[in-house]
Amino acid sequence: MVKSKPRIVEIKNKKAEFEYFLENRYTAGLVLTGPEVKSIRAGNASISEAFCLIEGKFVIIRGMYIAEFKNAGYTVQQPSRDKKLLLNKLEKRKIEQKMKEKGYTLIPVKLFFAENGLAKIEIALAKGKKNYDKREDIKEKDLKRDMERYA
Repeated sequence: MVKSKPRIVEIKNKKAEFEYFLENRYTAGLVLTGPEVKSIRAGNASISEAFCLIEGKFVIIRGMYIAEFKNAGYTVQQPSRDKKLLLNKLEKRKIEQKMKEKGYTLIPVKLFFAENGLAKIEIALAKGKKNYDKREDIKEKDLKRDMERYA
């Protein structure tokens, strides 16, 4: 039997680049249930309103939406439950130190499946942008679009 290539699923947080200066990026695993994984594979997830925080010894993602999988059977699904992130101790320690500084937050950037089939999430330490920074980004984007149009 020939295995077909799996469909590439990549769910991005498009607002992250616009709202924040992204500094350090980390790739973390997720603790998910079976129906949640199937729902993500179908592309029924959103990380645009999500954020990460540290509770005790765990890094948790809150506000990540994963739609209910229709053929899940009797399994009770909660679309917006908190999910644990799997990071090693060194990465967690670095994140904790940066988050203690004023202005830093931890946000999800991309949700994807690794080559081995496991669900992974890319998170970034970020600092919020001011309005004038956002205006500059819009201006650069418009200039780039105009250059491509006339080139």
